[in-house]
Amino acid sequence: MKNLKIFQVDAFTSRLFSGNPAGVVPLTEWLEDSEMQNIAMENNLAETAFFIPDGDNYHIRWFTPTVEVDLCGHATLATSHVLFSHLGYDRDELFFGSRSGVLRVFREGSRYILDFPADELEPADPPAGMVESLGKAEPLFCYRGKTDYMLVYDKQSAIENMSPDFTALGKVDARGVIVTAPGDWTDFVSRFFGPQVGVNEDPVTGSAHTSLTPYWSRQLAKTELTARQLSARGGDLICRNRGTRIEIGGQAVTFFEGVLQNI
Repeated sequence: MKNLKIFQVDAFTSRLFSGNPAGVVPLTEWLEDSEMQNIAMENNLAETAFFIPDGDNYHIRWFTPTVEVDLCGHATLATSHVLFSHLGYDRDELFFGSRSGVLRVFREGSRYILDFPADELEPADPPAGMVESLGKAEPLFCYRGKTDYMLVYDKQSAIENMSPDFTALGKVDARGVIVTAPGDWTDFVSRFFGPQVGVNEDPVTGSAHTSLTPYWSRQLAKTELTARQLSARGGDLICRNRGTRIEIGGQAVTFFEGVLQNI
């Protein structure tokens, strides 16, 4: 048995108790998958990230309380914050190997910028019951990406007023459902629902912006956009369309540093 460091970081915010909290566990070698899953379940956060050194770089994995996922933005941002602010990483950029390929993160003033692969959206018919599970508002369009559905609505209030039936929504065959609309004070707003992976509503979902950014970039004829995720905690992002890559930026603040005992 051994003791392990753990950090909890609020990502995509400059203030505690907002943004998206992520657990971050630095490792020298991988634990058993079941151990990492149990730690994530015990943390009961949307995601817990685990990482190990990989030559001069790192390899990262992400777990919700119930499953391992292919990509997580806010926990990658939180991990970068831990490396830069707590573990003495002194370069301006770092690289993570992952199930979604190589991910680059760099610092830009007070922000961390994630360099992620862009998602490819295709028009799709909503699965039976999905729209109804989200409430009365009717979407304008429905798309399907690599892992999520994305529904587009006409105005911000439609997103704010949603009160999903998570039991019904959890039957949709996808990682989750993104809902989005033009923003009243930002370029676009969104929410992310993922009962399928044990997270009814994710406070701020960096990976969803690999789908959102290409769409809104085309609609608004802009390559750099501002975004707000309208969860109860809320979070702010900048998003840049770089073609096959998307840059997603935000700040982070540490809530606590502790020790996992007897792992």
